[in-house]
Amino acid sequence: ERRYALPLTIGIGLLLLQQLSGINAIMFYGTYIFKSAGVSSSKVATLGLGAIQVVMTAFTAWLMDKAGRRLLLMISSGGMVICLFLVGLAFFLENHVPGASHETAYSILALTGVLVYIVAFSLGIGAIPWIIMSEILPVNVKDVGGSIATLINWLSSFAVTMTVNLLLEWSTSGTFWIYALVAAFTVLFVALWVPETKGRTLEEIQSSFQ
Repeated sequence: ERRYALPLTIGIGLLLLQQLSGINAIMFYGTYIFKSAGVSSSKVATLGLGAIQVVMTAFTAWLMDKAGRRLLLMISSGGMVICLFLVGLAFFLENHVPGASHETAYSILALTGVLVYIVAFSLGIGAIPWIIMSEILPVNVKDVGGSIATLINWLSSFAVTMTVNLLLEWSTSGTFWIYALVAAFTVLFVALWVPETKGRTLEEIQSSFQ
């Protein structure tokens, strides 16, 4: 039925896109990314990513009931597109326009892009898909639907983790640009299909799927 299929598709779609935008690739392979960008203290930088994610997720929990879920998701995904493009650009320039005089600029661009990416991710797409899924699924299918969506989220996370090394060996810049395309599709997905759930009852949300 549409009232079951549509909210489940939206919930699964958000959790799938959350992972395919490359968050675990950046978190798990942060040290490699920073070393490739020429950042010497890569382990410290990777720990910094985790700290930023925790702080921003807490801020998002406060902000989303004021700004709304859809707006934060679109700002978050749009910010990720820009950041991923810039990180890819930094590696592209490093490979195609080498030179000691440029290395510092490339490193700063890559590092800034990754750090702001984590801020953007944590602002919306990191936590809000889980909240929206719990708000839009009908009570009688919430357990089964939530389990399916969680399984797909984990599988997509595993797939990203297992493929990122291959992608980075193929093309460092291309890897980030692929993730940028996924983030761009996420903006479109949210704009077209994800309902605003802020301040709405379960009955009001369900009626929008009829």
